[in-house]
Amino acid sequence: MTSRLREVVAAASIVAVLAGTAGCSSGSGTSKGSGKLTVWLMVDAQESWPDLVETVNTRFKQAHPGTDVAVEYQQWTTKNLKLDAALAGRDVPDVVEMGNSETVNYIVNGAFATVDPAKFDQSAQWLPALREPCEDNGKTYCVPYYVGARVGIYRTDLFQQAGLTKAPDTYPELISDLDALKAKFGAADKAFSAFYMPGRYWYAAMAFVKDTGGEIAVKKDGKWQSALSSPKSVEGLKAWKALIDAYYVGDRSKDNGDEPAVVGQGKVGVFYGNTWEADSAADPQGGGNPDLKGKFASFAFPGPSGSGPLPPFLGGSELAVPVKSKNQDLAQEWIKLFTDRTSQQRLIKANTLPNNSAQLGEVDAGGVNGPAAKAATRGWVTPQAPGWVAVEKANILPEMLEDIATGKHSVEDATKTADGRIDAVINKN
Repeated sequence: MTSRLREVVAAASIVAVLAGTAGCSSGSGTSKGSGKLTVWLMVDAQESWPDLVETVNTRFKQAHPGTDVAVEYQQWTTKNLKLDAALAGRDVPDVVEMGNSETVNYIVNGAFATVDPAKFDQSAQWLPALREPCEDNGKTYCVPYYVGARVGIYRTDLFQQAGLTKAPDTYPELISDLDALKAKFGAADKAFSAFYMPGRYWYAAMAFVKDTGGEIAVKKDGKWQSALSSPKSVEGLKAWKALIDAYYVGDRSKDNGDEPAVVGQGKVGVFYGNTWEADSAADPQGGGNPDLKGKFASFAFPGPSGSGPLPPFLGGSELAVPVKSKNQDLAQEWIKLFTDRTSQQRLIKANTLPNNSAQLGEVDAGGVNGPAAKAATRGWVTPQAPGWVAVEKANILPEMLEDIATGKHSVEDATKTADGRIDAVINKN
C-alpha cells in the first residue's frame, strides 16, 4: 500500500484543446446514460479498498440497472497525460480521480463539469484542503474523496532504551526527547540522526512556515504573490533549520523520496512522514528492514509555535466529472455513493482519513492514524494559483530549502530569491 498516500504527481501540462471545452456546457448533463459508466480511479483503490469499489458498483447497479460501471485503474505518473489525450477527443471517462494539487489548471480551462455540493453527504464539513481545490468563482467542480496527513513517527525500542516513556505532546518535550536520543545513540554512532529531515523536503519545511502564521503565497487584488520572505514565514523556516542543525546527520541536498529505506537502516530515532512509511521501513521489498516491524509508533508532531500539531500538508484526492462526459448525472450519482458516510467509514478502516471533519472523530485515537486525524484539523494545501504547477516543475521550493539547509544562503536571502522566482510564474495559466 506504499503508493496510497504518496504525494500526487503534478500535471506536467494540459493540452491546448482543453481551452475549447470551456465553451461546452459546464452544468450537469441530462443524458440518461449510454449503458456504460467509465470511472478512472488511481491504483490505490485497487490495492487498499477494492471491496469498497465493488460494493459501490453493486449499489449503483441496483439503482441504475441499465448502466454498467467499468473501473479503470490508473498510475499517478501517467494518469494526467492519458487524461489530457482523452479530453482532446470524444472518448472521455465519466469520473476521474484527481490529486488535490492537480485540479486548478483543469478547472480554469473548463475541463470539468460543475457539481452541486448539497447533493453530497456532509459537504458542509468537507475539509478545506479538499474543498478549496474544487472551487472557482463560487462554483464547485469536484467532490472530495479522501486525504492523508503527516505525523511524527518514532522508534519505540530506541525511546525505551533512552529512558523515554511516551511520545512528546509539546515542542519542548520533543526537543527534550531528541536530546535524549542524541545523547544515547549519537555519541557512539556519528551516522545516527535523532531526527531525520533532508534539506529538500519541502512539504515538511512549509509545515513550519504554516505553524508560525506564514504563507507560501497569498492572493492580493486578484493576483498571487509569494510570501516566503515575510517575517512569519522566515520565523518558521528558521525553526526548521534549527531542528536540522541540532539533530539531523545526513545529506542536506536530498529530498525525502527514499525516507522509508533510510529509516529502515536503523539509524533514525524520529522522522516526519505518512503513517504508511513506518510499514515501508520494515518492508524488505522497499529496502526496509523486517527486524523493525512493530517497532514504530506515531504521534501528532507538535509545532514550535505552541499552537498545536505542526500543520500538515493534506495530500488527497478529488473526484471530477469531465465536461465532455455524456453521463454527467449518472457520474455524479456514482460519486455520491462512493463518498457517502458509509463509504467514508470503509476508508477509515483502511487507515485513511475521511473527506470531512465530522468523521475525523470516528478515527481511532489510539490507532496508527489517530494522530493524523488530530493533525488534520490544522491541515493545508498548496496555493490554488494557476501557475502553481510551474512553481513545482521549477523546483523552486526544494532549491531554496537546500540553500538554507546547507548554509549556502541565509533564510532571508534564500526566501527573497524564491519570492522573485515564484512571482514570475505563479499567475501564468
